[in-house]
Amino acid sequence: MPEENADTGASPAAGPAGGVGTAGGSPKPGHFLPGGAGDVLTESDLAAARPLAANRRQQPLGLGKARSISAPDSTLRHKARPLPTDPDATGDYSGPPVAPLTGAPWTSLQGTRRTGGPRPIGWHSNPTRAAAQFSTEPPPVKPPRHYSRAVIAGLSALVLVILTGATIAGFKLIDSYGNTVDNPLSQPSVKKSQVPIPIPPDPTVTVTAPTVPDAVRVKQNKLYTVGKVPSVNCAEPSYPLTTQSNILKYSHAVVLCLDKAWGPLVKKAGYPFRPAKTLLISKQQPSDCTGGEPTRAFYCGSDESVNIDWKWYFDAQKQDHLGARTDLLDTLAHEYGHHVQVLTNIAVSSESREGWMKSQASKLEENRRFELQASCLAAVFLGANKSSLGFTGAKLEMWEWQTKHSGDEYNPKKVRDHGSRKSQWLWAGPAFKSANPGSCNTFVAPAGKVS
Repeated sequence: MPEENADTGASPAAGPAGGVGTAGGSPKPGHFLPGGAGDVLTESDLAAARPLAANRRQQPLGLGKARSISAPDSTLRHKARPLPTDPDATGDYSGPPVAPLTGAPWTSLQGTRRTGGPRPIGWHSNPTRAAAQFSTEPPPVKPPRHYSRAVIAGLSALVLVILTGATIAGFKLIDSYGNTVDNPLSQPSVKKSQVPIPIPPDPTVTVTAPTVPDAVRVKQNKLYTVGKVPSVNCAEPSYPLTTQSNILKYSHAVVLCLDKAWGPLVKKAGYPFRPAKTLLISKQQPSDCTGGEPTRAFYCGSDESVNIDWKWYFDAQKQDHLGARTDLLDTLAHEYGHHVQVLTNIAVSSESREGWMKSQASKLEENRRFELQASCLAAVFLGANKSSLGFTGAKLEMWEWQTKHSGDEYNPKKVRDHGSRKSQWLWAGPAFKSANPGSCNTFVAPAGKVS
């Protein structure tokens, strides 16, 4: 071993100063490796090296023949040793060491090329993961998730609804776009800062019916042109006026006959027809209804009813049976005449005319025209149905006498609001014969005929 060290130690001294680098040129890669070109010295190498040795010192020191290395040191070809704590490592920088088990003595890293002494790794407990920190195996694949049929059906329905809604919205958008393209002016674009012009509403056409003056309505009413009252063949009721019930039945039967006679004529005049009611006067009568003859009968316009004082006729029939029945029949026809005036708007116009009049005399005259027309319309009905009602002989004479002796002269208060007995017969007599309401236009008659 010392001899080998001497031989090997002389070679590097001759290398830089000898002729190896001059005569042979620059050594090639691997020249000095075991088995390379520089491993065995030839004669030429020795000859070239001699002058260099002579120039230094003349010493009898020569180099022996170099021995060939039969087998190169195999240790030179070994790889770096693995770390003591990492037996499976394949190199110096293969990765961090495996964590030691819990409770095992901690050994610092030794035998490595890292400088600075042993370094703490930081793993003093078992790893929290079962697998190695750096595993070459792929992560485990989770098994596919299975859903029930109900969930799949629900999701399918939801997708179908979404697709249907999207399809409809798309068609609407396409249609809106097509409409905008076809009619570009029908949908003007308005900026946010621009206030749109308000569209004026469609003009409303209001048709106002022409108003009829009160004077025209009372003087030129179509009731005067409907012709004669037809005969309805109503016989006088046979109820004796001896009880309240019979008096009501009698009155109601006559009013029904009047409805039948006047209904067609009111409609012919252009007005709707409503039948009248039949009531007996009582203390519960409406306060706004007052009759011209409160002791006998009156017409109430608020409920369109004919009201009869049954007690007056009950007492009258005890003294004169024929006179009481004739007077009740004429009184019912007179009050129904007011009902005809209400249906044809003569009543409301006459009342309006009276309200505009300034003098009491004018007001009374207007009221007399109104009352005398009702008496005339009663005579028209009686004359048209005189045969069925039995207005002949003593009964006709009784009616004529009662008409000629009824009027404002027999009013205890002497109020001239119904007409004198002369005026009563002036309008009732001719109307009984004509049976035509055209003969009852008292509003065009001179003041002398409505006194």
